[in-house]
Amino acid sequence: MHSTSGSTSTGRHPVYRGVRRRSSGKWVSEIREPKKPNRIWLGTYPTPEMAAVAYDVAVLALKGKDAELNFPNSASSLPVPATLSPRDIQMAAASAAAAAGAAKDALNAEGSSSSQGNINKSNENNNNNVPSSSMAHDFVDEDLIFDMPNVLVNMAEGMLLSPPPFDIGGGEDEPENMDDEPSLWNFP
Repeated sequence: MHSTSGSTSTGRHPVYRGVRRRSSGKWVSEIREPKKPNRIWLGTYPTPEMAAVAYDVAVLALKGKDAELNFPNSASSLPVPATLSPRDIQMAAASAAAAAGAAKDALNAEGSSSSQGNINKSNENNNNNVPSSSMAHDFVDEDLIFDMPNVLVNMAEGMLLSPPPFDIGGGEDEPENMDDEPSLWNFP
């Protein structure tokens, strides 16, 4: 019998694939290996988005570019596991989830920093230099946000692209005698 437990308390997420909620309120992610009964545990996360990003990394590694992703527009920025071993997939998934969490925290900090800045200015005017409560949350791990472990790989892949063709001659609208054309090299 198929149970349709409410997705608001525990169970599968109503939108994200590979994500379910535990009774503790945390979100977990796992994926079944293709053509095998084994599952790869991708972790427990505080938000469903972090668990969904972890799933996206794993499904992309296991099923390729045709996989159905939770966030299809971010596929190119996801880390790629070193191998298809469950351990490497778990590490890449955890890295992506941590980056998603750090990015969300950074965005939340930016949104509250403008209002916090006004509070700090009013505190300075009152000579009341009480450190703000958000100071403890100001650290942002930029390595995770900008995918620093893979930045050199991505740069190297960019260098392997062929440059666009530069057609020097042979065009139909080219003059037959190139000597009659002024050249930039002839100017003083």
